[in-house]
Amino acid sequence: MVKRKTKFMCQECGYESPKWLGKCPGCGEWNKMVEEVEVTGGNRRGAFAHSQGVSTLSKPTPITAIETLTEPRILTDLNELNRVLGGGVVKGSLVLIGGDPGIGKSTLLLQVSSQLANKGNQVLYISGEESLRQTKLRAERLGIKSENLFVYSETNLEEINRNIESTNPSFVIIDSIQTVFHPEVTSAPGSVSQVRECTSELMRIGKTKGIAIFIVGHVTKEGSIAGPRLLEHMVDTVLYFEGERHHTYRILRAVKNRFGSTNEMGIFEMKEFGLDEVANPSEIFLEERSQGAAGSTVVASMEGTRPVLVEIQALISPTSFGNPRRMATGIDHNRVPLLMAVLEKRMGLLLQNQDAYLKVAGGVKLDEPAIDLAIAVSIASSFRDKPTRATDCIIGEVGLTGEVRRVSRIEQRVQEAAKLGFERVILPANNLSGWQGPKGVELIGVSTVGEALKAALGV
Repeated sequence: MVKRKTKFMCQECGYESPKWLGKCPGCGEWNKMVEEVEVTGGNRRGAFAHSQGVSTLSKPTPITAIETLTEPRILTDLNELNRVLGGGVVKGSLVLIGGDPGIGKSTLLLQVSSQLANKGNQVLYISGEESLRQTKLRAERLGIKSENLFVYSETNLEEINRNIESTNPSFVIIDSIQTVFHPEVTSAPGSVSQVRECTSELMRIGKTKGIAIFIVGHVTKEGSIAGPRLLEHMVDTVLYFEGERHHTYRILRAVKNRFGSTNEMGIFEMKEFGLDEVANPSEIFLEERSQGAAGSTVVASMEGTRPVLVEIQALISPTSFGNPRRMATGIDHNRVPLLMAVLEKRMGLLLQNQDAYLKVAGGVKLDEPAIDLAIAVSIASSFRDKPTRATDCIIGEVGLTGEVRRVSRIEQRVQEAAKLGFERVILPANNLSGWQGPKGVELIGVSTVGEALKAALGV
């Protein structure tokens, strides 16, 4: 017997309540509780077993008796996408791609669909937001012509499942999950229940048939994927497409990946005929760097397995307020006052009456300890109005006592700096042992922030 039960669910965190609440007890957000109608009873299986494509009558198996197989990977023509995915597309995987409207999610997936179809794979592109003619117009602009690429405009999940059964594709693209609805769920498309139920059904289809499914997800004003966080837990891989719509460069990041690293980053450039990968992003981030400007340093940061050289800019100026301002773009804003306190205490720089503005040029977001020393040198350079050398690269983690600590993968960082013509690399002294630096690059080992400032600024 089918029963219907009304409840209220938070659109941000998925918290359930039998009555409406102004403030969600789970995440603390206001006016996020929406009414949902839950259908129970009937012959429906458990959501977990349903999504995993297994029978509820299966028995526990000793882990030593389970056979493991190497996951086969299908490569696309975009090496940047292959790197972010961990080496290619895995059969039976469920990939969620999120990003702002107009950032290029549909363009990227349509290009990938064409590349996979040209290799003999059957691809089904399902669009719930555009008609077949609109999709065709985009395909003509991108120069896509393939007999193995099938386009379907539908939002009913039962109809989608029926066409997947008849077409039997190797890859399926859903654009987007917020437009798809399940007829048995009475709430509106895009609601918490619809998104969760449709994603669960798509996961079951992908796991049981070995179909790789790409799902497009919209993002909220706060930058998170619309719908509950549960959606990110259900899929195998979560990718974020970042960038400014008024600029040509796009950054694809992996924030979750069951088949690879979660720190990988891919760089693309939006052109007239689609997205083109950027093979050497370090040149892009440094091409407009000013020569001889105070407060500018270059650091080699690791993005997954790839070293990337970026410019860190600092502007220190006397404050006109009671409390000086501390602003940072591209780095953790809590790291700025911490490093400024180290410079004040250990180096005697009077920064308590100075406003500090820091920025990572190029729109990159850095989150690793190896950029600490470059930030500290940038602050000191701007405060003393003394520029660093244009051919210096600064790497190192800074402790609260002013010491410079070793960092990981120093060889790869220095090699990347050597490729772009940097002549000196200031790095932790503990990183000098056990390897030989490239020719033409002077390695300067430092143990304290004071030694680093003396080497970089001569003070």
